[in-house]
Amino acid sequence: MVKQTLILLYGGRSAEREVSVLSAESVMRAINYDKFSVKTYFITKAGDFIKTQEFTEKPSADEKLMTNETVDFSRQVKPSDIYEENAVVFPVLHGPMGEDGSIQGFLEVLRLPYVGCNILSSSVAMDKITTKRILESAGIPQVPYVAVIEGENLEEKIAEIEEKLTYPIFTKPSNMGSSVGISKSDNQEELRTALDLAFKYDSRVLVEQGVNAREIEVGLLGNYAVKSTLPGEVVKDVAFYDYEAKYIDNRITMDIPAKISDEVTSIMRTNAETAFRALGGQGLARCDFFYTEDGDIFLNELNTMPGFTQWSMYPLLWENMGLPYSDLIEKLVILAQEAFEKREAHLL
Repeated sequence: MVKQTLILLYGGRSAEREVSVLSAESVMRAINYDKFSVKTYFITKAGDFIKTQEFTEKPSADEKLMTNETVDFSRQVKPSDIYEENAVVFPVLHGPMGEDGSIQGFLEVLRLPYVGCNILSSSVAMDKITTKRILESAGIPQVPYVAVIEGENLEEKIAEIEEKLTYPIFTKPSNMGSSVGISKSDNQEELRTALDLAFKYDSRVLVEQGVNAREIEVGLLGNYAVKSTLPGEVVKDVAFYDYEAKYIDNRITMDIPAKISDEVTSIMRTNAETAFRALGGQGLARCDFFYTEDGDIFLNELNTMPGFTQWSMYPLLWENMGLPYSDLIEKLVILAQEAFEKREAHLL
């Protein structure tokens, strides 16, 4: 049997590069090496492409991928050198310059099939403000918010925030994931500090009403016939589910499936699928909800390349549905090929 080549792109230029390395190492160990061989390419924080390890069998538990601390520039290649006929790319990249449509456009120019959403849905879902505006048009409930764009009168925007929202509030860079740059504010002084931090990561900032809510997530899989998982819940051991708690300290646990009613489960799954279609999603996504003490269900965001670490919610949600990690990767590759063939057909 001739094995198919799966190309893992990891690292990247965004602040989420560490998560990408963890995800890629988990994926490379979970792949079915009876069907696939794997080639890995590291994208440095400066955007250089480095050819790294190749695997024809499952790597050992202590095998590590190259990082910015161990980069070997003697193995640098041109970005286009990743091309290989009949290969499929898994861009295990999180955040800007990876999950925002940029790498997807590059791969489409190279005529390479790739796992995940296309250019448009990736870029739209990456921008929290644009996502909210599209989901509003689809009639999906969301928490109240104010968009703050660099160049606007900051004092006027702070006044608008305090008129429309009540403390505590959350400030988020519009184009960033994995809780990077997100702050909770209980007063105006903290809000100003939070805005300064968020603007370090993006020129568009989302300020949202804080809600006392459970954080519940739904996995999505498919191209045009999308399927959803039963919801899972993040059970926090910290007051704020931030980047450190998520990926570095691992101070969270998960309830899969979440302990919620069948009615709430149905609403979340329906809204997740509707949101995926509204944004033109393909391949995969994780849809995150807030479920308040009053019974309100708010869609928080849609993540088009969720984490694939060994403790990430997305693969665990599908495992609960009877689709093991290795089979999930294989399904994503099939979906990538289907999407590629349809894109190419549309060009005729």
